[in-house]
Parts: sequence; structure tokens; C-alpha cells
Amino acid sequence: MAKHIITQNGRLTLACAGTLSEENGMTAAKQAPGHGLTPREFRDVLGAFPTGVTVMTTQHEDRLAGVTVSSFNTLSLDPPLVLWSLSLAAPSLPVFRAAGRFVVNILAEGQEAVALQFARGSDDKFRGIALADLECGLPAIAGAAAHVVCDIHGRAPGGDHEIFIGRVAQANHQPQPPIVFHRGRFGSFQAAS
Repeated sequence: MAKHIITQNGRLTLACAGTLSEENGMTAAKQAPGHGLTPREFRDVLGAFPTGVTVMTTQHEDRLAGVTVSSFNTLSLDPPLVLWSLSLAAPSLPVFRAAGRFVVNILAEGQEAVALQFARGSDDKFRGIALADLECGLPAIAGAAAHVVCDIHGRAPGGDHEIFIGRVAQANHQPQPPIVFHRGRFGSFQAAS
């Protein structure tokens, strides 16, 4: 059965074909050809999924690159692999490709300004950022909840993004709680009792 996107009071809801009804004030939303969601609607739906906040950093020759990423994920435990994606339009894409390795900086509570600085376009995203001293020599953000140093294991196309697969070379973590991102806002993690 085909699915349709419907709106009710400005909220998105999925419904199976045949259940669209005008009687409840529900109407079909505008749909992009081929997949049924506009990019904005798709972002809103995915915003319901809370994520941690990471900044990917690297260096190639004398050029530093860093970008805030919420698409970070574990891929495999054995071998230890992670993945994340970067927009094909990102100015830092050639640097990440050429570097061959990167650091996943899992940001801690209180580092919201760092996340925002690396999310915005800038000629010097590292201005004013304290760096940690890692053995690998790559730039890493001081005070992060964790650092995961990776060699690029592979890259793959992913629509308007490129997917980076990293093989973990080293990792460390601190006791600080992480930042959480949900529905376009930063927050904190609270364990259920």
C-alpha cells in the first residue's frame, strides 16, 4: 500500500493510501516528485531523532578543516568502523578526501558554541578553539567528551553527500556528558531512572 504525507495542525503524519480525509482537517502535503517529501519536511521528520553532536577535523598539508556533523554512526565493531557524511557542496570536502584520516570530536555539554562555529562558513573555523594534543598530530578539540581518530577506510556516494567510512586507529573518552541535538535545538542527556 502506498504511503502519503498528510498534515494536521502543522504536524506531519504518515498514512496509508485510502486514509486521507478532509473531515478531520487533514490534507495532502506538497510532495516532491519521486519520494513524497520536500527537503524541509524530510529534515523536520529526521529532527525527531535525537543525536549527539560531533565535529570532524582533519589537516592536509597546511590546510585545516572542520565541520559539525550529526550524521555520525557506528558501522562495525570488528573491525572498528564508523561513518559520517559531508555535503558535496562543502568547501572542506577536498581537504577531507586528501587527508586520508580524520578525528571525530564528540562534543561535551558546554561546547554548543564550538558546534555552531564549525557549522557556519568561515575562512578560519579554528579561530579561538583550544586544541587537544593527540599522538596522531591531527587537530582535535580540547574538552570534547571523546576523540576517535580514523583512517579513511572507504568513501561512497550518498545523494547530495559523500559518505566517509573510517577505520578507528585510536580513541579516548572523558567523563563529561555529551551535547544532544533534537528538533533543531541543543540539550543534555538525562538517564531514565
